[in-house]
Amino acid sequence: MTASGSLRKDPIVENLAPLFAMQRILMMHSDVLAALPSCILTIAKEFPNSEVVACFSEDQREAMSVVAAVPDSLKEQYASSPIRLGSFPCGLALEQEELVSVAIPGRGYCIEAPILQNQRITGALSLLFPHISGDHARPGKIDHNKKSQLSSFPGLAKAQDLIRWSCFLIEEALSLRSAILGRIDRQEERIINKGYADSFQAQRQDKGEGIAFHGMIGSSDVMKTAFRMIAQVAVTDATVLLSGESGTGKELAARAIHECSTRAAGPFVAVNCAALPESLIESELFGHEKGAFTGAVASRQGRFEAARDGSLFLDEIGDLSPAVQVKLLRILQEHSFERVGGNKSIKTNARIIAATHRDLQKEVQEGRFREDLFFRLNVFPINIPPLRERGADILLLADHFAESLGASQGKTIKRISSPALDLLMIYHWPGNVRELENCIARAIILSRDSVIHSYDLPPSLQSASSTGTEPASSFDGAIARLEKEMLVEALKIELGNSSQAARRLGITERRFRFALQRYKIDYRQFKTRL
Repeated sequence: MTASGSLRKDPIVENLAPLFAMQRILMMHSDVLAALPSCILTIAKEFPNSEVVACFSEDQREAMSVVAAVPDSLKEQYASSPIRLGSFPCGLALEQEELVSVAIPGRGYCIEAPILQNQRITGALSLLFPHISGDHARPGKIDHNKKSQLSSFPGLAKAQDLIRWSCFLIEEALSLRSAILGRIDRQEERIINKGYADSFQAQRQDKGEGIAFHGMIGSSDVMKTAFRMIAQVAVTDATVLLSGESGTGKELAARAIHECSTRAAGPFVAVNCAALPESLIESELFGHEKGAFTGAVASRQGRFEAARDGSLFLDEIGDLSPAVQVKLLRILQEHSFERVGGNKSIKTNARIIAATHRDLQKEVQEGRFREDLFFRLNVFPINIPPLRERGADILLLADHFAESLGASQGKTIKRISSPALDLLMIYHWPGNVRELENCIARAIILSRDSVIHSYDLPPSLQSASSTGTEPASSFDGAIARLEKEMLVEALKIELGNSSQAARRLGITERRFRFALQRYKIDYRQFKTRL
């Protein structure tokens, strides 16, 4: 494997200058493929008279071909023949999928390493030292018996380290480029609903970084699915049940349904069923007649009447008492109700949009919610996903809140720093979008230079590195200790039998032996002595 492994060591001092030069080259080119020739030249300068070759292919369906070679006289020769597994150039690393150092009779000594992108091999680097006299075997045929000679070759450690780290830098550049491309909004899918298409075009952000749909922001696949479902059900009068955790934006979704419907000119009435006392909720929903109870000095219409020709949003409907559930069921069935203390039937055509953060099916099973009411409400369910499942939307929402909340506070937020973005991306957001909005609002207040820094964010988001409380051990060190402990434990259980110990750990014997050599573990000390 390349230098990206968990046990990767720092580069040797002699390679720092060429590696820094190579990193600058990769940063200056937006296309990694265009940077490879310059990277090859940087490697070749460290080893005069050597042959340096690179092969690369971003498309997994296309065969790899030589994209750079030094000296120039070899470019046409290598470019005209395809890369073959197990053969120089590059094919040795592609076959072994790790750093390879072998002697090639008739040619010299070869060092190769693969280039990975998204856990798949997308290319390789190859360095061939000049031919040493005395080798007259057929060129290109690998002589594995000459590895012992290679170990004493001067400059071998430097060459292996430089090739390994060069591949690692190229992999990092590929990952960065892939992440940037992932944030660019792809061409929009064909939109089925015309009303959604018009709204999408009207509210699409100018920067093209995401989608704004009636106050809801998101470019992730789960949110695009929710937008389509909202647009499709909005043109009907079907009852909608919105589910999702608190703070995900269920009320915004309900408003979007109302605004996309033919009832958009009518009222949108929202009621939080959990916020109303049980003694008043019937009066709030259905209204009351004068003298119906102490304090009822005049008749009053309820929310169902106020939502006539419009939409009624019943938030946290899972908190309704059984008595109110019965009355709500009748309204959904008969489209009529009576005020508290009245006997006159009042017709209603209000569209019901309900929302809850509870699992209503579980509530039905445990007897806290009426099954018949659940089926009446669950005509068209829409789930609003939590923010932790919308990783692609976190930065969009953070930018949106920084701009809108900054303007409301009289501040101009120019950007969010990279460390702050990292903290926002790794946080689990139990409070969802509402918590993100509050975090940005706090950061705007604390910001002094029109930039939101990591230290402006709440303490709950702070990481160990941002607060100077990193663990004493590095990640690589902790992994190495765990790996060594597992090797020793497996050898103890299998009484020093390395083959059985390897099978117990689910790895090959070759990999197990290499690990023992790496940690200088002698398997013989675990064998039972009679």
